[in-house]
Amino acid sequence: MSGATPRVVLGVAGASGAALALSVARQLRDLGAETDLVASNAARRTLAEECGPEAFDQLESLCSRHHDIANVGASIASGSVPLAGMIVAPCSMRSLAAIAHGLDDNLLTRAAGVQLKERRPLVLLPREAPLTLAHLRNMTSATELGGILLPPVPAFYLKPESAEAIVDQIAARAIDLLRIAPPLADAWSE
Repeated sequence: MSGATPRVVLGVAGASGAALALSVARQLRDLGAETDLVASNAARRTLAEECGPEAFDQLESLCSRHHDIANVGASIASGSVPLAGMIVAPCSMRSLAAIAHGLDDNLLTRAAGVQLKERRPLVLLPREAPLTLAHLRNMTSATELGGILLPPVPAFYLKPESAEAIVDQIAARAIDLLRIAPPLADAWSE
């Protein structure tokens, strides 16, 4: 994507960790990327519960476009639309299972499937604990299809001073995996 403004899909599923979506959107905006948002109904609820009643409006304002999850005819559902990749933050186990099995049953899972078929980066931030064998198998399947699994695990070695610092570091790592800009995340140093 050299020279062009990167266009990224941000999928937001209904798992806990809604602040990750806000941080990814904010950092992509700060990079000058175009961001296409698609969020599940459960994501809207989780954003309101975890980040406040105005959180979804804030998320929308950080993105270039917002697509209804039922609109499987949206531009991001086609491989002919040039995208730099997709981040699903957070990624529910339901969305992970649908992606891992190619269900493409809504715009979020369809857009993720498009990234896989076009061999573009698909970064999934699965949010659940503890994990069942079904979760682990779905993670394996998604990885075998070309997805990148980035569980939102804190980088404790950086000695973060706040929950916001943890969230921002994880979001930066997800963006770094798209390789659309110089690294954003703080790196380990000896």
